[in-house]
Amino acid sequence: MKLVLWDIDRTLVYTGGIDRQVYREAFTAVVGRPPEALPAKGTGVTMPLAVRELLLSNHVPPDRLDELADSIIEQLPWRLNAHRELIAREGIVLPGAREALAAVHDDELLVPSVVTGNLRGSALVKLSELNLAQYLDMSVGAYASDDAHRPSLVRIAQERATLAYGCAFDRINTVIIGDSLQDVITGQQGGAQVIGVASGTTSAESLMAAGADHVLPDLTATDWLLHLLTHRNTE
Repeated sequence: MKLVLWDIDRTLVYTGGIDRQVYREAFTAVVGRPPEALPAKGTGVTMPLAVRELLLSNHVPPDRLDELADSIIEQLPWRLNAHRELIAREGIVLPGAREALAAVHDDELLVPSVVTGNLRGSALVKLSELNLAQYLDMSVGAYASDDAHRPSLVRIAQERATLAYGCAFDRINTVIIGDSLQDVITGQQGGAQVIGVASGTTSAESLMAAGADHVLPDLTATDWLLHLLTHRNTE
């Protein structure tokens, strides 16, 4: 069997400025003033790290950083949940993503799940509202709510999948599919191969130069993606 760990944002879906709106709302509620700066777009960092960036860039006193970060992180999933209708209306399933997810889901030797910088609640909201959660075993995925250090999420997902499916998963039979340099770093440091997808803010050339085992322009070539996953090692 092979564990296939999908990134979410800019790999499978694009939700525009909704995440940034949620950061703005949570910061304002917790800190008591609107933020002047928001986290950078499309970097792939985990939400807890993005929250710390948000606080630091808005000159929050260092001695209050941990307290305020915890409060904002706690709010993010339920605030995103309040925007479900907006996600359903304005969120985009990226080209080929639904077909690719369905094809991976239907292969009995592939275990499809996620490794994501989203908190678990945020990931569930996005994928369920855009009707993609049905193609993934979310119970064996790993989320920023498990660990803010993204490479650590690979081992968490592997351990969960091993318990659920009775198959040991390691670098040889684990693949991350993602669009950012963080996805490549996560695979290299965490113990997975990486198929890069140039559907985000990082070019195909940059993904390959960073060490992705393969790079696709998007997810529309479903047969080729399945070929990479089932017929060839990507090492």
